[in-house]
Amino acid sequence: MRLRFVISTGFVLAAAALLATPGDSGAAAPAGAMPRIAAIVSQDAGPYEEALAGFRSHLEQQGWKTQIDVYRLHGDAAGASPALQQARQDRADLILTLGSLGTQAAVHQAQDVPIVAGLVLTADDLGGSANVTGVVLDFPVETEFHWLQRLLPRQRHIGVLFNPTENQGRIDAAARAAKAMGLDLFARKVESPRDLPEALDSLNNRADVLWGVADQIVLNPQTVKPILLFSLRNRIPFVGLSATWVKAGALYALDRDYDDIGRQLGEMAVKILRGAAPGSLQPAPPRKVVYCVNRRTARLLKFDLQDSVLHGAQAVID
Repeated sequence: MRLRFVISTGFVLAAAALLATPGDSGAAAPAGAMPRIAAIVSQDAGPYEEALAGFRSHLEQQGWKTQIDVYRLHGDAAGASPALQQARQDRADLILTLGSLGTQAAVHQAQDVPIVAGLVLTADDLGGSANVTGVVLDFPVETEFHWLQRLLPRQRHIGVLFNPTENQGRIDAAARAAKAMGLDLFARKVESPRDLPEALDSLNNRADVLWGVADQIVLNPQTVKPILLFSLRNRIPFVGLSATWVKAGALYALDRDYDDIGRQLGEMAVKILRGAAPGSLQPAPPRKVVYCVNRRTARLLKFDLQDSVLHGAQAVID
């Protein structure tokens, strides 16, 4: 890949090279390398800014003096095409996308430029293109169940609601993982919102925890209330998708370290800028897991959370 010289305000290479971490031995930038990167940020929210900051920090620590042109879409997909057009006009060496709006546009419109994508849900969002890799938000089901066993060691019967069109593959993987880990999985199909009440009722007296899976039919603003009421009335803790669900009443949720996701994306970018093909780098889940818990919900469920669980939480909601 031909790298172009641009004016930059990055760190002095000789000083920055001293900051290289042991895990990146040999990844320091070659002398004089000053690539241009277009960063397309889909939303105005904390996780996007944290990921962008982590990305910048990693490149600086590895001695890469780069020009990063940031294009903010502010949640409007219409801004993606002009941003990509400008990036191509500026002959960007690499495109960083944060969020699904920017990623979807880049996958379709920039097939001849390396793309590193983050803050998208699954690897399917990367389009399977040879010029795209990234860090996806979904944790492997084994990771989800490992943390469930750690945080709720007495809960072994897992209920889950899912739309088969969207999540059959993930539920099949969950069934295999549950069996291997000595857990029982009770999966109920929800093909339309009308199916939700009956599906919930079928899990009562079977499941002792309700596991939330990202699903547009099952988990959306209209289903928050019935799912959380079911959880409280039947004393079946609900495992949410994010801190937002925990604030609403889920017992706990796994979350991501977004600064570290940015650093993961930075590691991928460095490898590509040094000559690796994006397609040779497998999309990866977040390597760090954090979680938050709702102590008020625990009290309503008459559920005792261990002190170690509370102390290890990123946030405890009362």
